[in-house]
Formats: sequence, structure tokens, C-alpha cells
Amino acid sequence: MKTAIITASYVADFERCALLCESMDRFMQGQWHHYLLVENNDTKLFKTLESPKRTVVSESELFPAWLRAFPDPLSLGRRRVWLSPFSLPLRGWHAQQLRRLAMARHVEADALLSIDSDVVLVRPFDPADLWRDGRLRMFRADNGAHDATPGHLAWLAHAGDILGLPQRPDPANDYISNMVAWRMDTARALLDHIEARSGKSWIRAVIASRDISECMLYGRFADEILGGAGHRPDARSLSHVLWFKETFPQTSEGLADFMSGLRPDQVAIGVQSFVGHPLSEIRRLAFSVTPV
Repeated sequence: MKTAIITASYVADFERCALLCESMDRFMQGQWHHYLLVENNDTKLFKTLESPKRTVVSESELFPAWLRAFPDPLSLGRRRVWLSPFSLPLRGWHAQQLRRLAMARHVEADALLSIDSDVVLVRPFDPADLWRDGRLRMFRADNGAHDATPGHLAWLAHAGDILGLPQRPDPANDYISNMVAWRMDTARALLDHIEARSGKSWIRAVIASRDISECMLYGRFADEILGGAGHRPDARSLSHVLWFKETFPQTSEGLADFMSGLRPDQVAIGVQSFVGHPLSEIRRLAFSVTPV
């Protein structure tokens, strides 16, 4: 099975993204190609990471002409804001989600595997192993949205509005992780469904609210409209994630304690960018993991 691996990133995460690329070149197996999805101004920098297995995709290739990034005056131009005639101003994390959705119509593959910039592979991994009897493993924490941050329920509601489903499903499943696999045919059917229901382009429909989660959109579509067809829900994350800096001391010993929680079935780690561990230390520990 051919997998298009997608990473939406930006200049502040470049070094982390470079480490992800290094780890993928070391550990990723099978038929895959990696696409780095970036804002136009970041294209030149990220092209230094291109290779026969890796391509940079500028968002100008994915977005309509009426949605573009501009310097954010509220940050004195240090950040970007995405403006359109059809929405309130969007932030970078909104744009990253839209890029991932847009890739469903931009590449040919059997699956899309979204991997965040702050992920590092630590063991050999073939994305084809996510398939079993024609069904793709899909991350789903049953009723997990109630246990997550408050934003998860707002994202579920937005997905319901877009898809024509209840705002508060029962159970309120969570589909968000930093390594998420989608069937390509389902991702394309999702965009078609949004357009058929809204009577407008999928991107115009999605940005009507800023409570956007592409994972919630895909998960609710796959489960509640397609009845789970072609998917195997699994609550196990492919990566071991350090979400909060308070969880472990921000020292070498704290990072080692975090690493000790890596399960045998997990193939990657993720250390959030606001957690103060040096990339050199993350790289050293990640590349010292014993394969299983």
C-alpha cells in the first residue's frame, strides 16, 4: 500500500521538522513519500530538506487565491495571519489543518498519514502495517473528548455543523493524535460530502467557524456517516507524547523518565515544542531505543 505522509510545519519548527525527517529516513519502511506543507514564505527554507522521498508543497498549490497569509500587525509582523472574504482571520494552526485536508485532492496514494513536526520515529515502521483485511487503523479514543481540553467539544460541534450531524454526539469520541492515518478514498469522500451539503467549496464551508479540527471532521464522517466502513478504530497512539512541561522535570533525567514510558507497540515519540528539552538530547535518546 502506498502512503503519502504529510507534515504541516512552519519556520519556527524547522529544526524539529528536520529531526523528524532524519528519523523517517532512518526508520520509515515500505512505499511512502513525505510531503512538507508550508506557507509560501517558508518554502525556500524547507526545500533544503527535499530528497527523492520528500517534497515541499507550498500552500499556494493547495489554497484558493482568496485565502492568503499576511504579517500579523498584532505581533508586529513576527507571526502570520490568514485572511479571506469568507471568514474571520485564521491562525497558523488553522492553515495547517486546511493544508492537510487539501492534500486529499493533491496526491495519489492509498492512505494519508499525518505526522506532526515534533514527532521523532524511534523504531522501524511500515505504514502498510496499519492495514488489515482492507481496513485502515484509525485512532479513536472512545468518549475521549470529555477527558481532553475544552476545545475538543467545540471541535466536535463544528464537525457536526459541517457534516449535518448532532453537535454533541454520544459517545463523544476523540480522533486527535500527532500521528493520524486516513484512507485516501474516505478523505476525498469527506470533501465531496461537505461540498454537496453546503453548496460551496469545502474550504469555504470549513472556515465558517474557527473551531476547526480536521481529525474530528474525518473521524465523525468515517464513523457516523460511513458507519466505520474501511476502518479499524484503535485507542492506542502510535507515538508516546509529552504534552505538558509540568509532567516531568525539564532535565535529562526527566526526559529519560518520559522515554521509559514508551510502549513496545509505539514507533515514535513526540515532545511538544514548548517543553524545554534540547533537540540534541531528544535525538540522542530517541535514536538509542532498542527495537522490538
